[in-house]
Amino acid sequence: MTSRIPTPVPCLLGPTASGKTAAALALAARRPVEIVSVDSALVYREMDIGTAKPTVEERALAPHHLIDIVDPADAYSAADFRTDALRLIGEISARGRVPLLVGGTMLYYKALTQGLNDLPAADAEVRTALDADAARDGWPAMHARLAAVDPVTAARLAPNDSQRIQRALEVFTLTGQAMSALLAAPPRSDDAAQAWRFVPIALEPSDRSVLHARIERRFDAMLADGFVDEVVRLRERGDLSPGMPSMRCVGYRQVWEYLDGVIDYPTMRDKGVFATRQLCKRQLTWLRSMPERVVVDCCDGGATARVVSVVEGLI
Repeated sequence: MTSRIPTPVPCLLGPTASGKTAAALALAARRPVEIVSVDSALVYREMDIGTAKPTVEERALAPHHLIDIVDPADAYSAADFRTDALRLIGEISARGRVPLLVGGTMLYYKALTQGLNDLPAADAEVRTALDADAARDGWPAMHARLAAVDPVTAARLAPNDSQRIQRALEVFTLTGQAMSALLAAPPRSDDAAQAWRFVPIALEPSDRSVLHARIERRFDAMLADGFVDEVVRLRERGDLSPGMPSMRCVGYRQVWEYLDGVIDYPTMRDKGVFATRQLCKRQLTWLRSMPERVVVDCCDGGATARVVSVVEGLI
């Protein structure tokens, strides 16, 4: 017997504001693609402006998946994404269409292509207790607590990186083991992904200042389009808090601080731009650790055409 040759699945990856949506829609105009979002912010409903979610008109140009599937009060994990993405890839292919993965959440992509480590799911009770400790002692003190039980993880986190400090302490509380040790273990895998050959096509800038300028313009456009009002509506629901994963998305946490009166409007705007640039830096670091990727310069005027050419060569 001969083993089946894995089917190539194009994966259009890149940092924020690199032009992924434009390239994906250009492909949709030429090929029967269905877009599977690889973005941890786009899963949330009611969060449209601050996530730069594709518009209703853009989504009408091709089927989009894994957008608007989770309430902001709920969690959605990399494991959830892997399960959903593999199911969708199979269903899209069975329809005779091309699954096109598009996004910038590299943890999702890693989970999909490499499997998952044995990390516990989020625990609301543990997180509430940790938040209470942090409110009393401050996140630098929580960082010191983490350093005592998991110095490897603590060494790579800033003392005020509340989201990641909380997660590492949560993992230790639930398992009694350091998160760094669990992540160092070989990931769990299964046969579900073996039928596919994921091909990463990375939109990366030859000049990072060009991308930084795009990020600044886009954040200003979000503010002009009513981003602050969007966060006001989310706060008015009464069931959301700044510690939730949805409200920790870049931009939302800064606007929440502004609405709390912690910072003024110009500071909120500057912090939002800076946080988005930091996200961009982390995304590029992930991408550059993938030697198998096909790099397309997102600063080049012909970037979209180049992406179309690469994907058409695969399918």
